[in-house]
Amino acid sequence: MKSFTHTYKILFILMLAFVSSGDALAQQGANKLADAPALDISIVYYDRALTSDGVLRESRYEETMWRRPGHVWVSRVLPKWTERANAAHEHKEHGDEHDHKHFNPIGLPRHVTQEGKQIKLEYLDIPNKQLINIVATEFENVNFDGSWVNAYYLVDPTVVMSMPQSNIKASDGQLSWHELERNGIFQRVLWDAKNLIPREIETGKNDGSIYRKVSIKVNPVASSKLPWPDTKGYVQKEYSDFLD
Repeated sequence: MKSFTHTYKILFILMLAFVSSGDALAQQGANKLADAPALDISIVYYDRALTSDGVLRESRYEETMWRRPGHVWVSRVLPKWTERANAAHEHKEHGDEHDHKHFNPIGLPRHVTQEGKQIKLEYLDIPNKQLINIVATEFENVNFDGSWVNAYYLVDPTVVMSMPQSNIKASDGQLSWHELERNGIFQRVLWDAKNLIPREIETGKNDGSIYRKVSIKVNPVASSKLPWPDTKGYVQKEYSDFLD
């Protein structure tokens, strides 16, 4: 499973058919986007697929995300033993005197920044002090669509607001369910109007063969040092440096 599959891809199958092109909605969305707060969130992805052979496949992983003006930092939550395994692997390689190149976008934190209309994507190998720049022509190689809105909000808020409200009632008045269903496919979004972030996304087929759930937890915003390091002294790398 690719780690950089943006949540918006879950939704686009149906939502685009329902997006309103009205100027009032567009302006409302623009105003709301301008007020988006800084957030620290945890994201849990769960996938389930039932094949025609009766085989059930399930997967689950978690990411942490820091959202600040002009910055989105996302890192996969990895088991503790991963650090020991990676350290042992690096030691073996150095002992064998191999200059072996590694780039694993799943295991490295990614940093998306915006300056004006310019989007920048980089991965950071903090233990080895390497910064890997991904140029726009290579975004697709790491499954990034180049959209700042999708990176910052996980889904486009104007698109969510264009979805019909569900009959499902949310316990919190700041939250509202939006739902679409067509051709046996359903999509539901629990939208947080205060924080401008989805709190839950469900999508799948009514026959139960495919189901995906994304759960988002809003954590207290850390006032201490932000996760992205001072990269002065880091070795600058490009995606092409890791190709054979």
